[in-house]
Amino acid sequence: MTTATTFSFTHRPLVPFAHDYVHGASEPWHQHDCAQLLHSLSGVVRVDTASGCWVVPPGRGVWLPAGTPHAIRITGHVAARTLFIDPLARADLPASCQIVQISALLRELILTSLTLPESYAPGSRDERVYELILDEIRIMPVLPFHLPEPESEALRNLCQKIRQTPGESWNSTQAASILGMSERTLNRHFQQQTGLSYSEWVRRARLMEALLRLAQGQPVLRVALDLGYGSHSAFTAMFRRVMGISPSDYFRND
Repeated sequence: MTTATTFSFTHRPLVPFAHDYVHGASEPWHQHDCAQLLHSLSGVVRVDTASGCWVVPPGRGVWLPAGTPHAIRITGHVAARTLFIDPLARADLPASCQIVQISALLRELILTSLTLPESYAPGSRDERVYELILDEIRIMPVLPFHLPEPESEALRNLCQKIRQTPGESWNSTQAASILGMSERTLNRHFQQQTGLSYSEWVRRARLMEALLRLAQGQPVLRVALDLGYGSHSAFTAMFRRVMGISPSDYFRND
């Protein structure tokens, strides 16, 4: 059952909220009548929606449009700073779920908003802070931390097996054989239903699993080997290519 939460935007266009989660915490399926930007200062947040799984690395955020049913799972200590936003505040707010880069400016604006009073005078600094937050939200870069869920039951079952045993090779020949189809057909279906090739979906699934394990404090080498990488360096090269920093440095500075 999905519960719904409502917020009042009578006096301001957004409601800031700070909450710290312990490792292993979760929130059951629910939705809000407003848009939500959840920014994680530390730890990793997994957000499940009907369209797939979204993993929020530390320092990033997830955007959820108004009325999006979702559930949350926490890995590590998560310091969440959330904005609940009036969906009518701006006409061009993002229309779909997405993992986003949080700029240094937006991060500081979010923290500042937590200290502002609910009501403010027109033309005041407080009003300008709220308006600048909305400006920054409109230009947030989108990051590839979404694992889309296929539509067909056969592909969904395959994806579930991959998530359960991400360290297996899971090459396209093996996957196509399990489904009783050619590799070309497998890739066509994946592209049509997820927007990703089969190999890209598997790479992304492994990266997202790696983020969860690293946030738990597992050694980089153990994570690399458990996820099917032949060496620490091969995993680090993949991680650096996507994240722009090595896994050790990333979680040292989260």
